[in-house]
Amino acid sequence: MSLINFDKLIEKYDVPCPRYTSYPTVPYWNNQISESTQWEHVLSEQIVKSIHQEVSIYIHLPFCESLCTYCGCNTRITKNHKVEMPYIRTLLREWELYKAIFNKKPILKELHLGGGTPTFFSPQHLHYLLTSLLAEFEITPDTSMGFEAHPANTTEEHLHVLYVLGFRKISIGIQDLDENVQRIINRKQTFEQIEKLSCKSRNIGYTCINYDLIYGLPLQTIEGVKNTIARILSLRPDRLAFYSYAHVPWLKPAQKIFTDEMLPSKTEKRKLYETGRQLFHAAGYFEIGMDHFALPHDELYKASICGTLHRNFMGYTPHYSPLLIGLGASSISDIWTAFMQNHKEVEVYMEKIHQGNFAIHRSHIHNSQDLYLRKQIQNIMCRYETTFNEDDVSRELQTSLLKNLEPYQSDELVEIHQNHVKVTDIGKIFLRNICSAFDLRMSEAKNQKVLFSKAI
Repeated sequence: MSLINFDKLIEKYDVPCPRYTSYPTVPYWNNQISESTQWEHVLSEQIVKSIHQEVSIYIHLPFCESLCTYCGCNTRITKNHKVEMPYIRTLLREWELYKAIFNKKPILKELHLGGGTPTFFSPQHLHYLLTSLLAEFEITPDTSMGFEAHPANTTEEHLHVLYVLGFRKISIGIQDLDENVQRIINRKQTFEQIEKLSCKSRNIGYTCINYDLIYGLPLQTIEGVKNTIARILSLRPDRLAFYSYAHVPWLKPAQKIFTDEMLPSKTEKRKLYETGRQLFHAAGYFEIGMDHFALPHDELYKASICGTLHRNFMGYTPHYSPLLIGLGASSISDIWTAFMQNHKEVEVYMEKIHQGNFAIHRSHIHNSQDLYLRKQIQNIMCRYETTFNEDDVSRELQTSLLKNLEPYQSDELVEIHQNHVKVTDIGKIFLRNICSAFDLRMSEAKNQKVLFSKAI
């Protein structure tokens, strides 16, 4: 494909579009669950169906000492560490509400600490939280535990405490090493801090180190991104996430300080990604789904090869868990047939839990069409292909989806053979757009406002 055609594709498809960590996406949830008893009922139904009662747990720890101005996460900025124990007690109380629904001790499949800044919490408080929580589960050799770490405040004691509890994965937020970029996004850490944290993690015994990088940030340049990537590749992380900066100032007011002149153009932003992608490939990393790269020994790469790669609210995971329970303010639970998100406001979340209720903010119960489309989007996101099984879908729906996919086929982003859809190499760049062809909830919505960041 010629450069001019590629530029036209960028112009055509750089439109607001979901990242598809779920389907339906949050703005189109039907909010059919509003009471704790309703959530208990739908969860109980899924627990009964789960033979082994395997559970993945996501814990949202929202506190940060300073605001990163690019950040789109749900955070609470404070230097008051007295907030730690009241929040931990609330998390444990929330788990008690869930525990009462299970009829036996669940098997812990996966545990992830996200934020915010999980290492805002002291090692002692994290130890108390996790020992209390882990005692409620059956832990197996396959149980996977990981946490997100800020290079500037993750101590050796944090690493030791979490390692002893069974954590083997650490995800280090880097974003960019250019001082001008760090200054404008208020995310300050040195390469030496990253190197020190990575080496200590390896020496202690952590077996999977991930680095998070972002392209499209204000003041980023090709040379700056090249320099950042060259330096972090020297540390040889097991996997890398190279995320597109989501510019959503209508949702995150701190982003309003970034003027149009500070942000790269559509073409420049795409060049930033292609630069990184080429450097990762040259260093032996393989592209996994959208935004992720891994070395051949990493379990994400192995999952992508054997077809078990899955995508949920925690991102890409090596396997599907039938029950994902989110604990903490703004956390989302996913039991495949339904979603439930907790209140985002810390105080509201804590009040609801201590009243003995789930902190339900919004929810969605899937109908049969939702489940079918969710499966198709999962396949596109994780395997770059999907098949319309005629036994599972009406002729009318299949015809509608194929019609939606026609522009992508014309632009050589997908290949369609009878009822099989495969994403082309160039199409991988436009994965979010291709998934939107299956998003009937969004396409049927009326009076749409801009709800999502742009796709490129």
